[in-house]
Order: sequence, then structure tokens, then C-alpha cells
Amino acid sequence: MEGSAIDIVIFAPIAPILGVLLFWFIQLLFVESQKYLISKISKKHEPLCRFTNFLGILFQSICHALGFTVTRHGISEFYVSVHYGKVKPKKQKKGIFEWTANAFLFIGPFFIPALLILLCLLVFTPDAFKVVTPSELLHLKYTFAEQFITFGTSIFNFAGSFFGFLVNIDLLNPGHFGFFVLLIFLGMGIRPSYIGEKVRKKVNMTYDLQNIWGHIRNQPLYVILLFLLSYIIFYISLVFNQNWYVFLFSVFGWLSIISIVALLIADLIVILIKTTDELPKLWNVIPYLNMFISYIIARGIFFTVYPFAEEFTNIVSLFVMIFSTILITLALLKFKTNKFKTKITMKKLIKKEGKKR
Repeated sequence: MEGSAIDIVIFAPIAPILGVLLFWFIQLLFVESQKYLISKISKKHEPLCRFTNFLGILFQSICHALGFTVTRHGISEFYVSVHYGKVKPKKQKKGIFEWTANAFLFIGPFFIPALLILLCLLVFTPDAFKVVTPSELLHLKYTFAEQFITFGTSIFNFAGSFFGFLVNIDLLNPGHFGFFVLLIFLGMGIRPSYIGEKVRKKVNMTYDLQNIWGHIRNQPLYVILLFLLSYIIFYISLVFNQNWYVFLFSVFGWLSIISIVALLIADLIVILIKTTDELPKLWNVIPYLNMFISYIIARGIFFTVYPFAEEFTNIVSLFVMIFSTILITLALLKFKTNKFKTKITMKKLIKKEGKKR
């Protein structure tokens, strides 16, 4: 069975585009969740919020500057502060050059910062970047179904390698630790600047989508040209019997996966901060100390007692750190934050009151 000519010529190129849009929408939801969580800790942790705001503005400004560079506008001024970023071009170009530079500003922050993590993964997980058509679909080559499933397979393989690296990460390895810190910075900054001198409550996912839609609606002809270029790349891939087209859009899917994971890690960190804020002073430091101590102890046990289980050292130590921190935090919340608990049970209290009467 082979795909129809209409399927191959018209519908097949759309499949990877829909896949990218799906993961990008999920990324937008995580961005919105982080906006909500950071707003909850902004009063008690203003320095941290200012830092995340700086990262967000820095990423946006770098993307805008990169857009001016690619379109050969040049850069005459680059300024970034905690509340404001400005990139001024040397030349004022119009038309497709201006439109492309603005596309880097509106859409670039969702993908370009994650590119740095992707380049690092080329060293740590080189086998993750493969695009292979499943053998069961060879008879449907270059159809909508084959293109979509091949895209999904490439995303699945990348995600498996990426998650496998994360759960086996060695936090005592300077390279791995630096990668993890960079991932946290990405998660904290891959969002619009929500918290400045004045909190802008109307800046949300809808606001981002409105900006992007306005950018597209402003010059629909350029969007059509991009679609035509995509179709041309697809037809070239078809002629040479290669997966170049799927690979191109798989890169955007990989970048979205990286961003989603980074945002998830950042959300968990913010949740931990928000939770420990409910603990009394000094006690709220214990979960953070436990993360360091439990990991070192677990690594020490494997190094001295179970040296033969070296392949499980990193993953077990990481899970010991995570679960022990969760348990200790929950225990502290139970015993240190219940201000209305009584020293005796309600039944004993009722009996005691009855005897007094």
C-alpha cells in the first residue's frame, strides 16, 4: 500500500509542522505555570524574582540581537537591566528583514536559549539525534502518517536519551553539574519578563500569542513564503530519499522538549521555595541541607560498600536526594506548621472537660 499523490504532495509536509506546534503549545503552558508560581513567591523572594526577570530579558535581548545580526541590520546598542532591555540596530531595514528580526524577538526566546543545552547534549548524548523511519512504514514513505510518526519517533528517542542522561547525571562531575545549573538558568529565564518595577498582571500566554499572531497578520505574505520554502525542502528530501525535512522540524521539537524539562525543573524548585517559606526560620534551611548531605552520603555508601554497583550509583543517589528531601519537607510541615494542634487527643479533651463539669 502506498500513499496517494495528494497526500504526498499536499498533506505530508504539514505533519512535522503540527508536531512542532503541539510541543510548543505545551511549552507555553509550562511558561504560564512558572509565571503563576513566581508571582506567589515574589513578595518574600524579590532578589530571586529580579534575577529570573533579568535572565528572561537577557534571553529576549540576545534573540533580538541575533535577529539583527542574521538580517545584517548590525547592532549599535545593547543594553540589559533587571527591568528593561534594549537592542538598537545600526541600519533601519524594512520588509522581510525587519519582519525576520522581530520574529527572533517574539518566537526566538522559546527556542534559541535551549539551543545551548542542545549543543551540550551533542557531547553527553550523541546517540540522541537520530531520525529514522520505522521499518513498518517504509511502504508509506513521505505520506502524512509516515512523516508524523517519524517525527514522533525522533522526539521519543531524543526524550529517552535526554531523560536517561538526567536520571544518571553525576552532580560531583563539574561538567555534569555545570550542565544542570545551565538547565536551571534556562528554566528560570525562558519566559517573558513578568516581574519588573511594576507587576504586569495582563502579561500571560494569551498576550504572547496575541503578539505572535499580530506579527504574522502584519505580513501574511512572508508566512506563505515560509510554507512554500518548507514544501520545497520536503520535495528535495523526497527526491533524494532522505529524512532532511523531518530532521529540520525535529530540531525544533528537541528544543521544545529541552525547554519543557527546564521549565519543569524550575517549577519544582520554586514549589520547594514556596513550601519551605511556610516553615519557621532555621527549620526552612533543613530541606536544602538535606539535598547536599543525602546525596554525598549516598555516593559515599556506594563508593565504600557497593563499589561493584557503579552503574547504579548516580541514579540511586539522585533518587535518595529527591525522596529524602520530599519526606523531610513533609515531616517538617506536619510538625512545625500546625499551630492549632493540641497536645492531647480530642477524645481525652472531651473526657477532661466532662470531669471538670
